[in-house]
Amino acid sequence: MMNRMQRDAVLLSLIREMKARGGWCGETHIQKAVYFLQELLKVPLNFRYILYKHGPFSFDLSDEITAMRADNLLEYQARLPYGPSLFPTDDGLVFLDRYPKTLGTYSREIQFMAGKVGTLGVAELERLATALFVTFSEEDVVLQREERIISLKPHIKIDEAREAVKLVDFIRIEARAEGLTNS
Repeated sequence: MMNRMQRDAVLLSLIREMKARGGWCGETHIQKAVYFLQELLKVPLNFRYILYKHGPFSFDLSDEITAMRADNLLEYQARLPYGPSLFPTDDGLVFLDRYPKTLGTYSREIQFMAGKVGTLGVAELERLATALFVTFSEEDVVLQREERIISLKPHIKIDEAREAVKLVDFIRIEARAEGLTNS
């Protein structure tokens, strides 16, 4: 299990990698990317998630982001026309240099997830994270997962649910092929 500082290093590294790929990195983006990193790739961040308004959400992670801002590791920057984005501060980037072993251990997972979900929009992330949540909660039957997504999130259309399930399955296959997971 990681200590708080190691966990913060992984979070900062993920945000940095998502930013490098042109990702927005609002809190919702980070919530969903961390959910995939933790649940699919088994990076032991130990955040508790529940299914909430916009898919899986961790109040613990939200609190940690607030703490990281208080520790001057992260800052918000306004980005019109949408909400703010989170950026590592200069102190946050220096902080990363203190954890080469932790970041080396999880760099492949961080790179993989930043590449898969880092540039997606909030609505797509909600669908994908909910599809992953349902995948790990339900039998691995596509139709049942699609129906479960719609029952949990009635605003998601059937074709969107179907596409989310397919994309989650594809991401899982790619992660297995790269030796990042066995789930």
